[in-house]
Amino acid sequence: MKQPIIIGIAGGSASEKTSISQQLYEYFKGYHKVVIIKQDDYYKDQSHLSMVERTKTNYDHPFAFDTDLLVNHLQLLKHNISIEKPIYDFALHTRSCYVEKIEPRDVILLEGIFVLAEEKLRNMCDILVYVDTDSDIRFMRRLKRDMQERGRSLDSVCEQYLHTVRPMHEQFIEPSKKYAHLIIPEGGMNFVAIDLLITKIKSIID
Repeated sequence: MKQPIIIGIAGGSASEKTSISQQLYEYFKGYHKVVIIKQDDYYKDQSHLSMVERTKTNYDHPFAFDTDLLVNHLQLLKHNISIEKPIYDFALHTRSCYVEKIEPRDVILLEGIFVLAEEKLRNMCDILVYVDTDSDIRFMRRLKRDMQERGRSLDSVCEQYLHTVRPMHEQFIEPSKKYAHLIIPEGGMNFVAIDLLITKIKSIID
């Protein structure tokens, strides 16, 4: 089995990284073995902290992630060795007791806000993509997602956005756009950019 290709997909929170990853997954799964790995599952374990302490964590800072574990897992997959990927429980603000076994794949779609910002992750990727979506649209998407899927209150989502999400985006994520090989404006609806990305991935694989 040849070494897999890793596509890093970064961008602000709720920029539609997942939508683009899913479209790529659906396209390539008919020809190659594909897997999506979300950086969010590599938030550090906080089971040793109280719930109050967990909610005070700045989840939009690089220190919130176990980047070394993620890099190690990517290296294993590149050497065709399976991994046991952690699963993060956003309701409990810590890792789940369950893991997901990931087998080596031809294409690895690595999705996360700091994929371009972290040098160790950038260096693991063959193609770097930045999803560039307007901040107002991202906030509305995040508000809807966190309330419906993660059990958050309106006030908590707004407070987190103002105190950590927006300033961390401006400090870390927006500047990482300069490392992208391809910038996709407006997320998953930019079908021309996605088609170009598919063509580039195919040229590398084939």
